[in-house]
Amino acid sequence: MGYNSLAACVADLEQHGHLVRIREEVDPHLEMAAIHMRVFDVAGPALFFENIKGSTFPAVSNLFGTLERSKFMFRDTLDHIKKLVDVKMDPSSVLKSPFNYVGSSMVAFGALPWKKKRGASILYGQTQISALPQIVNWPMDGGAFVTMPQVYTEDISRPGIMRANLGMYRIQLSGNEYVEDKEVGLHYQLHRGIGVHQTKANQLGVPLKVSIFVGGPPSHALSAVMPLPEGLSEMIFAGALGNRRFRYFYDEEGFCISADADFVITGTVYPDETKPEGPFGDHIGYYSLTHPFPLMKVHKVYHRRNPIWSFTVVGRPPQEDTSFGALIHEITGNAIPQQISGLHAVHAVDAAGVHPLLFAIGSERYTPYQEVNRPQEVLTIANQILGTNQLSLAKYLFITARNDNPQLDIHDISRFFIHVFERIDLSRDLHFLTNTTIDTLDYSGDGLNAGSKVTFAAVGNKKRELLKEIPTALDFPRPFNQAKMPLPGVVVVDGRPFTTYTDEGNVIDAWCKEVQSKDWAGIQLIVLADDAGFTADTVNNFVWVTFTRSNPAYDIYGIDSFTSFKHWGCKGPVIIDARSKPHHAPDLIKDETVERKVDRLGAKGGSLYGII
Repeated sequence: MGYNSLAACVADLEQHGHLVRIREEVDPHLEMAAIHMRVFDVAGPALFFENIKGSTFPAVSNLFGTLERSKFMFRDTLDHIKKLVDVKMDPSSVLKSPFNYVGSSMVAFGALPWKKKRGASILYGQTQISALPQIVNWPMDGGAFVTMPQVYTEDISRPGIMRANLGMYRIQLSGNEYVEDKEVGLHYQLHRGIGVHQTKANQLGVPLKVSIFVGGPPSHALSAVMPLPEGLSEMIFAGALGNRRFRYFYDEEGFCISADADFVITGTVYPDETKPEGPFGDHIGYYSLTHPFPLMKVHKVYHRRNPIWSFTVVGRPPQEDTSFGALIHEITGNAIPQQISGLHAVHAVDAAGVHPLLFAIGSERYTPYQEVNRPQEVLTIANQILGTNQLSLAKYLFITARNDNPQLDIHDISRFFIHVFERIDLSRDLHFLTNTTIDTLDYSGDGLNAGSKVTFAAVGNKKRELLKEIPTALDFPRPFNQAKMPLPGVVVVDGRPFTTYTDEGNVIDAWCKEVQSKDWAGIQLIVLADDAGFTADTVNNFVWVTFTRSNPAYDIYGIDSFTSFKHWGCKGPVIIDARSKPHHAPDLIKDETVERKVDRLGAKGGSLYGII
């Protein structure tokens, strides 16, 4: 659908029953986020907030809250986009089947960015940062944030829109040490496109111009989060997906302005100038803490007539970004596997916070003349996965061979773990990367961006039957007892609170020696948790606790473990210590007072009656 504005999208969704209006006055401090999460949890409609305390501007959220609604918004272009992504991955497909791409080629031709003359609707008015909806999602957040921005920068040595970057990096509008209306904070990782642009500007000693677009056609927001192939412009993608060319111009100060946006914040980032940014409730399910991040000096805040502020809520999955991920998978299909030879499928497990845990299926073709009984090619594939764009942020990679079960579904978390644990040799098939980088938002390591990675590789015939119940004869001694079983072959136990790595390492090693002689047949993984009942209650709880609260090199132990020629392994089950540590970030916990306040909207006569 070729929306020319966010308002057109809102009208279309409302007409077709995909959006409801909230007419009651709502507080941007916690309440709007609480309403959004309550509606998202029931797969509810998009939300239009008409009356926001402290701001004259309305807001919309949950546009991408379900895959069904996302596909509805792009119903006229989605099939063409899939073909265009496929062409980018394999251009020879056009030559083989040219008529399959006729319509898609026309879409691509019509997607080139369109430089407009001055006088676009975005120049209707100007405002201040403090006049925007000051939305705070979580109780400990450091201030109000833009959670659905499109951050635009250009390469200072090769300027122009075709080499520009459009990314979704959070923006802190208020709080901390920011001068009201004059400064905002930018949070992004240096390997992202904007980080590359800033590095070049720093080297030349010049400020980097930044334009922050909010609103506009929904294709613009999606393009900002798409993992596009190298060389494919986000603005071209936005035009193709939205069936409307990306319209832009430069203002009198030289900032790029999205002509179709609802708001545009312009500003400059000066070399090596930072201020504390955060905390912020993030997508792993914890707060990202306060750290120095680039400071943007605000120049102007433009808005169109009757603009709409767009936002989302970030938190422990699933959230709206989960649906973003589903739509991205719908569009890109096999894009990543085609970049890595031998890779059939890869899945960033959303329930584990996306980046901490990856599943992958590869090929084993290195020994065609004999039965494959140990990981070989899949280890080569694993190394490539851990060096590929955002996949490189993963801490845990579980990889297996397609040859062993061509029907294995990489999105079936339980079945995938069972397949791996039925085949893995824990004395041989664990491979660590220590003292390396992990996600900036992950505080399980020993410093910002610092941690480790591990690959669990399982190839070959089934080696064992996994236990589905804990044998009564298998007693777990203190301090780790109260055993629960979330999956076949996996046991969760809880015990005393974590103290220090030295003390706990000694305790765990002693515990391992005490239980070494027990019969561990059918159990491959033991997880130490603060609350075994909660961790084992659901598969989603299990993966979230286990893989977000552990740093592989520090928190993996094993029963009857050994080190041989720098290789670590164990003859009994592997142990992951997933208890909360003193250096971990706090969990995201909702404010119960605000939750009760939201209830009024679901009462008879409320805007959300019958929905929540």
